[in-house]
Amino acid sequence: MPSQGTIGDRVRGLRLNRRMSQAQLAGPDLSDSYVSLIESGKRTPTPVVARLLAERLGCTTEFLLHGIEPRQRIDTELGLRHAELELQHGDPAVAADRFTEIVKAADEENAMLTAQARFGRARALEAQGRLGQAVEAFERLRREAAAHPERLADLPLTIALSRCYQRAGDRLRARDLAAHALEQAERLNVSEGEIAVDLATALVEARGENESDSPELAYVKKVLDTAGVSQVMDRSGEIRSLWEASVAAATGEDSALAVRLADDAIMAGRESRLALQLARAAMHWARMPAAPIEEAERLVSAATGVFAAFPSATGAYGESLVVHARVRLRAGDLTRAAELAGQALEPADERASGTTAAEARLVLATVALELEGSADSELATAQRLLSSLDRPVYGTDRQAARCWRELGDLYGRVGSVAQQTAAYRKALEAAGVRSAMAGVTADATASH
Repeated sequence: MPSQGTIGDRVRGLRLNRRMSQAQLAGPDLSDSYVSLIESGKRTPTPVVARLLAERLGCTTEFLLHGIEPRQRIDTELGLRHAELELQHGDPAVAADRFTEIVKAADEENAMLTAQARFGRARALEAQGRLGQAVEAFERLRREAAAHPERLADLPLTIALSRCYQRAGDRLRARDLAAHALEQAERLNVSEGEIAVDLATALVEARGENESDSPELAYVKKVLDTAGVSQVMDRSGEIRSLWEASVAAATGEDSALAVRLADDAIMAGRESRLALQLARAAMHWARMPAAPIEEAERLVSAATGVFAAFPSATGAYGESLVVHARVRLRAGDLTRAAELAGQALEPADERASGTTAAEARLVLATVALELEGSADSELATAQRLLSSLDRPVYGTDRQAARCWRELGDLYGRVGSVAQQTAAYRKALEAAGVRSAMAGVTADATASH
């Protein structure tokens, strides 16, 4: 049974296979000229007409409209769900392979399913840290979204691109894209739900360090105030159980039940994902020097509580403790700042992810200097930790630049001019866009 091409191609192919004329297919209900318009692609049959034509052509309405039989479609839907679960709760590399298989197997006419799979593959590439490939994939999808808005939504793609450029160290492009996404969101009045949370996180991560008042930050604050940063349970055990049950149902040929169980698993993880994203937005908000102390304290405390509930968020937990320590520094609470910085070093000490350990040491050095003690040991350790980041850890270029600059400031306070100059030089090097985006030539500016 032919499945390639458009709806019109399938109608014509099936009609010719059955040796029917256009007039015979039209019957008493339709005109042969209308059938001709459908076959030429100038008309799309309504659901009622599609059912009528399917009956006369001896196929299902699903096949006529989408080019696949119901069983094929449900199997593809199930494959998408299992790939999504792999992306969110398993191995992103495996998820990328599964999404790729779906893209290869899907018929060209099934644009919605194919687009979902390609979007999933792009996100899987991003999750692996393959940012150059992810950007190229997102850019292609974004161009197609402009041509086919009925198949692809531009807003999630723009947010994803902003996130990728931010993590690669290109903050200017990240901000341009995030600002463009904000225009769309405000035009549509999108301030709640997954897209709003993802956008708020992208906006606050791409903001300037000393910004305190902008439309972007106003949107972030609105999302944080509306959604709140609430405590949630780690439901990874429940998700894994539902996922395994879905796989078992699929093996037993019960595809409908398998889809339902996979949907339950995805929904069980959605609450956690949103909570973690909101916690990230709250943590970055609290990091701003201009954030009111009480508000920053409330938000970062809530964020730390969320991260603490998830074993997979150990890195973010340590980062939030350092942010909290800096809030206490601003409040003049040196004892509490030192306690929090010490806690950030406890889980893995100097093996903490990214710049967290170095930042904790810088906080301890600042406390020592404020108390008129010696900070030499903490400064030397921070310098060694930062030097070990010989190549940017995923998403740490900007943090590294900030840490080197702070290290230079502290060396200046103790009168070590040579080390101060060397630290500032390192800050300038780290502030440049590194090799994570090498080879990417796609224009990621918000040009439309």
